[in-house]
Amino acid sequence: MTTEDQTKTSAAVPPKKDNKKDRLAARLRENLRKRKEQARGREKDGQPG
Repeated sequence: MTTEDQTKTSAAVPPKKDNKKDRLAARLRENLRKRKEQARGREKDGQPG
C-alpha cells in the first residue's frame, strides 16, 4: 500500500464516524420528541408527568 492509498483510506474513515454521530443525534432527537409528546398526553389525561 502506498502513502497515497493510506491517505485515501484514512480520509474515508472519519466521514463514516460522522455519519454514525449524525444518525445517533437524529435518533436521540426523535426519541426526545416522542417522550415529550407522551408527557403532554399524560398531562392532558390528568396523570402526573
